[in-house]
Amino acid sequence: MKFDQFEDILAWQKAKVLTLRVYLSLMNLKDFGFKDQLCRASVSIMNNIAEGFERRSDNEFKHFLFIAKGSCGEVRSMLYLAFELKYLKEEEYLTLLNLSKEISKMISGLIKSLG
Repeated sequence: MKFDQFEDILAWQKAKVLTLRVYLSLMNLKDFGFKDQLCRASVSIMNNIAEGFERRSDNEFKHFLFIAKGSCGEVRSMLYLAFELKYLKEEEYLTLLNLSKEISKMISGLIKSLG
């Protein structure tokens, strides 16, 4: 896989969608600490993909992809809590959860492609 810019990476595009949906889903949440942590973790996915790509080194890109994958796990972990705490309705929870799983698989594919 060869990309000219990080915006071409499908995992980054989907991470941006995830981030926007997380922000919109939690817009009215009063548990500010929880909201801040989940929003930061989702932003971390897309930003680490972008930062790693911009380093222009496969080894560094791979390192940042592992960080992005870790943030993806953090998002999923917090989504379970968000649903159980009734911060999210089931439909939105499942949409976000499935999207985060899809992004995690895409990041794994990117890591494997870098050798």
